[in-house]
Amino acid sequence: MYEQQALVVPFLVEQKRGAVDASMAFAGRGAVCSNVDAYGDVIAPGAFSAWLDDVKSGKQPWPSMLSQHGGMGFTADDLTPVGVYTDLAEADNGLAVEGELADTPRGNELRTLMRMKPRPAIDGLSIGYVAREWEQGNGSKTGGGRTLKRIDVMEISLVTFPANRSARVTSVKGVRPQTIRELEGALHAIGYSTREAKRLACAGWGALRSAIGDEGIESALRNNIAILSGR
Repeated sequence: MYEQQALVVPFLVEQKRGAVDASMAFAGRGAVCSNVDAYGDVIAPGAFSAWLDDVKSGKQPWPSMLSQHGGMGFTADDLTPVGVYTDLAEADNGLAVEGELADTPRGNELRTLMRMKPRPAIDGLSIGYVAREWEQGNGSKTGGGRTLKRIDVMEISLVTFPANRSARVTSVKGVRPQTIRELEGALHAIGYSTREAKRLACAGWGALRSAIGDEGIESALRNNIAILSGR
């Protein structure tokens, strides 16, 4: 997470939003509330509400999807987006995002890195933002930093080292769980507690694979995600 201080000229680009290519789609937490980031700041719950209202009503543009905050180089290549965000929502613990990577060399590179085994090579998320309202002090034991109470987000980047360690990609579409541990992780990501995910995975992994196969497991997880997301 870094704070963007430059003046942003407001403009809107009308865009037809078509079907998402599932193989390029992902979801995660672009920012997390109520914990201290690497800069000593804490985002207060509700900090994104006013900005999200403006984005959804067309008063502000959607945040850009960049890689590594554009490399901080500010060249045309650095600032060329690597995809688009298709959904944004303020969750209890932060900013929930869904996005689709572009079918470009950099978009495909990120897709490959996010799908690597035994772990993704990149799964961090980080916001470039303008702080509109804050209080000095973050409520932690150290007492340093700020409590950010209202934020406008300019861009959300896929990064190697997120300032907030909990801001992560939680699911990559088209990647099937191949082990019981991966099934536990997928169940936890869509809303089950750690204990519930372990019990469901232990009880159901073998039976699920025997009954419906890998494709069926993937379909069932997608259905659960849709139900829990209210779609």
